[in-house]
Amino acid sequence: MQGDRQVMGSDRLQVVMAQIDMLVGDIPGNAEKVLTAAHEAVEAHDADVVVFPELCLTGYPPEDLLLRPSLDTRIESALAMLAERAPEVTLIVGAPIRDQGGLFNSAVVIADGRIQTRYDKQKLPNYQVFDEKRYFSEGASPYIVEIRGVPVGLTVCEDIWSDGPVEQAAAAGARLVLNLNASPFDMAKQERRRAMLEHRARDNGISLVYVNLVGGQDELVFDGGSMVFDRSGVCAAEAPCFEEGLYPVTFVVEHHCQPVTQPLPEPISMEASVYDALVTGVRDYVNKNGFRSVVLGLSGGIDSAVTLAVAADALGPDRVHAVMMPFRYTAGISLEDAEAEARALDVRYDVFSIESMYDSFMETLAVPFEGTQPNTTEENLQARLRGVLLMSLSNKFGSLVVTTGNKSEMAVGYSTLYGDMAGGFDVLKDVPKTLVYQLARFRNTRSPVIPERVITRPPSAELAPDQKDEDSLPGYDVLDDILNRYIERDMSEEAIVADGFKREDVARVIRLVDINEYKRRQAPIGPRITERGFGKDRRYPITNGWKPGV
Repeated sequence: MQGDRQVMGSDRLQVVMAQIDMLVGDIPGNAEKVLTAAHEAVEAHDADVVVFPELCLTGYPPEDLLLRPSLDTRIESALAMLAERAPEVTLIVGAPIRDQGGLFNSAVVIADGRIQTRYDKQKLPNYQVFDEKRYFSEGASPYIVEIRGVPVGLTVCEDIWSDGPVEQAAAAGARLVLNLNASPFDMAKQERRRAMLEHRARDNGISLVYVNLVGGQDELVFDGGSMVFDRSGVCAAEAPCFEEGLYPVTFVVEHHCQPVTQPLPEPISMEASVYDALVTGVRDYVNKNGFRSVVLGLSGGIDSAVTLAVAADALGPDRVHAVMMPFRYTAGISLEDAEAEARALDVRYDVFSIESMYDSFMETLAVPFEGTQPNTTEENLQARLRGVLLMSLSNKFGSLVVTTGNKSEMAVGYSTLYGDMAGGFDVLKDVPKTLVYQLARFRNTRSPVIPERVITRPPSAELAPDQKDEDSLPGYDVLDDILNRYIERDMSEEAIVADGFKREDVARVIRLVDINEYKRRQAPIGPRITERGFGKDRRYPITNGWKPGV
């Protein structure tokens, strides 16, 4: 027996939510992490049942690793190890299980030294970043497992967002539903989850435990925020977002299975949640891929300033190298502000002029360029020389180049292929320009690291004399509103104009978005923080004849 099983004269069930970060593909390592968490849950929290995230043995999303011939034997070995070495506790573990010719996204129940049973996910998402129907077969029915005399229903992620599985579990007699998740972050996701869980619990008169993955995986960020709702739809417990941990919840078992209410964490602002998501995405991408450090071009502008702050917060200042690469068009205040940012964050900072490199290139190109006038070719050369410098530092010292382009720029192609787009990870790839400013002000509330004039001065690529972004683009407040409608909401040109925007602005922005698909395909990945980022979310053909209109 694991201690006193009575709470004020009633039976209790101690559930521990294992909100943990997994490495995709490392099945033995993930299994060891599950085992360690199981022992800690018993020793520190007297757990009866430990609930892990969806597909925790493979990590999420495993993508085409699910097609590898050795998947089944690796999963079988991991589950056998857990059954043999797990402590006296019930484990609910997410894993892909092959059975009767199909592969299922399953919640596996391990107890008493063996695999007891499993539940197969019924609702397979196939939208946005999800393509589970490519890999999995649908489960067909609910499953109720008895844990310390309590009938418990199991569901997996999308099951709880859709009508059917929770209702089936309740109808089959479940008094508690455990839901395993790998639900990626976006800016409004936690509020949507909370509303959905409240609805499911209240409408079915059943308590719910929602356990979510935490950590970064390529462009996806998982924010945790695991929650428990009682049968009346009241949130009784919530784990903090972006923090690994084991979070125990006590259920009083009488006629119902009622969670003991805990103090809930303070709500965090949208800016705080986005900033923490970026930090998580950078930290895990760098660490999980084995990079020792990162290097980035620091321009004195707002985008590189926020990128630098995120990188330093994610990795520590000793693993961040900032490089200013001035040219004749670089303003003196840009040099001053870049140095101030680097000093405030205590990162390594170097200044390497590209002037002589540019002159050498132009000398070489003098003959083929004879008789032509300077244009964006010369501007792009500056950006490409900076890319060469950063990639050389990357090759020599094993640093990952992090780029600084924001979503607004990526959308309209306001970036240089093989120049400022050269690198391995774009921290702001899914962050609209207007939100970049908000993040800068938010970061300064934690400690002032971005000079005020970086936030207030007009943005410029500084590739030509007195250049301003708004010479080439609508104001970012207008641009971002148009982009949101066209990219994230799929509104047509006519519908956007009907919302009050100038037709010439709308037509121009849509054209820029459409013709720059080829650039975005060659851009580095970056953390997804909106409901529709560039990458898995939005898959448009480069070569196409689609015309804007209604």
